[in-house]
Amino acid sequence: MKISFLGLGAMGYPMAGHLANAGYDITVFNRTTSKAEKWASEYNGQVAVTPEDAAKNADVILTNVGNDNDVREIYNKIFSTAKTGAILIDHTTTSAIIARELGKEAKEKGMEFLDAPVSGGQAGAENGILTVMVGGDQQAFDKVFPILDTYAKAVTLIGEAGQGQVLKMINQICFVGTLQTLSEAITLAKAEGIEASTIVDVLQHGAAGSWQMVNRTETMMDNDFDFGFAVDWVRKDLAICLEEAKKLGVELPVTKQIDEQYGNLQNRGYARADTSVLIKQFDEESR
Repeated sequence: MKISFLGLGAMGYPMAGHLANAGYDITVFNRTTSKAEKWASEYNGQVAVTPEDAAKNADVILTNVGNDNDVREIYNKIFSTAKTGAILIDHTTTSAIIARELGKEAKEKGMEFLDAPVSGGQAGAENGILTVMVGGDQQAFDKVFPILDTYAKAVTLIGEAGQGQVLKMINQICFVGTLQTLSEAITLAKAEGIEASTIVDVLQHGAAGSWQMVNRTETMMDNDFDFGFAVDWVRKDLAICLEEAKKLGVELPVTKQIDEQYGNLQNRGYARADTSVLIKQFDEESR
């Protein structure tokens, strides 16, 4: 089975690496060719210089790019050369609208499309423990499950095309909500002189426990945000959530409030900081 992976960002680079390490015949493409060449120097695979070249002989084509516009642009090129019967998998976090459009277009061209956004961040991609939420056809899903499983700890078919993206929206709402309350809790803990280790050791196994608590409490207390999932990217995701809710007539007041706080943090120079920088809304500089 020939695989092509397009988009070697912080997530795509290690994901493609897991496929190479698993022995798949893989070709990679990246807009910056030097990055694809660097990947090929570390792993066993070929480099394509255009999306069209990457797609033309592949049985499975995976993408992980930036936003809806990037996805549309690259799939216009993929569709021009991909062969009948190819399975297309997009790991980008996008709107459900474009996922459904691409699913329909793929069907018309005799291909299959799966929207498959992931959760777990760069560390999850590097360690091969991502959660993958998939929308699309069961038969296509079954064919590519072993591929997705190389860099995931959980791969689940949610429903038809677009449903993977809807569940990713739900995921983003949940995790920023957790960060908001964790930010408030840590702010109180710091004022009371309670250490990060105490919070995590005592609370992680109870009702308040979460991945964010275990992995971010210490760094938030240490004012360390130079890593992880950037504010710029979470704002992109939250815009998708809020737009979807607006279309459905659903109110998301807490999500809207958190998005506004992230906007303030962007203006303060934290656009590339980890999302846990949300705690900075409570510091003296914000007052």
